[in-house]
Amino acid sequence: MNNLKSRLLLLLSSLLLTVSVQAQDVKFVAITSIVEHPALDNVRRGVEDELKDNGYIVGQNLKLQFQSAQGSSANAAQIAKQFVASKPDVMVAISTPSAQSLAATTKSIPIVFTAVTDPVAAKLTRSWEASGTNVTGVSDALSLDKQIELMLKVKPDLKNIGYIYSPGEVNSTMTLRQLQEQLKPLNINILAVPAQRTSDIPAAARSLKGKVDLIYTTTDNNVVSAYESLTKVANESKIPLVASNPEAVERGALAALGMSYYDLGRQAGKLVIRILNGEKPGDMPPEIGNITQLVVSTIAAERQGITLPEDLIQSAEQVIDK
Repeated sequence: MNNLKSRLLLLLSSLLLTVSVQAQDVKFVAITSIVEHPALDNVRRGVEDELKDNGYIVGQNLKLQFQSAQGSSANAAQIAKQFVASKPDVMVAISTPSAQSLAATTKSIPIVFTAVTDPVAAKLTRSWEASGTNVTGVSDALSLDKQIELMLKVKPDLKNIGYIYSPGEVNSTMTLRQLQEQLKPLNINILAVPAQRTSDIPAAARSLKGKVDLIYTTTDNNVVSAYESLTKVANESKIPLVASNPEAVERGALAALGMSYYDLGRQAGKLVIRILNGEKPGDMPPEIGNITQLVVSTIAAERQGITLPEDLIQSAEQVIDK
């Protein structure tokens, strides 16, 4: 009987040890985004697909948590506190406000940012070199030369550009300054209209009627969240609408040259996996997204009173024509 008890105890100990080891093998990744819209949703999908394709399966060896801040900085700060308290292996921040909230809340838990234009200006990293901290990630920075070239192809006689932006978003204010610098030698003016909330977007767009030849939008989260209302004004006012994120074309822009946000997420997912495999984020320099797309819409162009050049249509990766 004693021998049987010993065997049972040994078996029980072995099972408990196995369960313990399995529990240790489950990785915990927490993802947060400042808001949900097509571009940022594609980033999240890319991160999740990269994890899955590398053997991290939810419910088996991966615990995955996602929370959206619904456009609120206060919510972003609260989510950051909740995430840090739950002690994930890696936290993924989609957008600058979400990354800033996480970075302000912990200096130890690894953070991978993505859909952040300039991590240095956002004070997430000191430089584009390995930070030596708990932060790394993938930027969606674009060459503004290429953006200006696209605008001139759409409107060769371009003199005045409308730019609607959220003054609280570092990405947007930084892009505005850079655009102003690069457009000045070309004698092209930029009329910038601040819109603090998504509800301010329609009025901001209407204020540009008769004053600009084209409206250019970046990945400003307020603007992107209310893109259909902006499109409505552009169509009614016959103002060409050019964007820096490809997803905007399906929502009414006539052309966009920008990051493939799904591939940006895949690239960020690779950094997450490296950290899960033991690398330190501080040893990994921030990266820039390496896949861009040109998408055009002949339908939107017609609605906005523009005939797109044939060479622009031919060079696009995707053409929406019906």
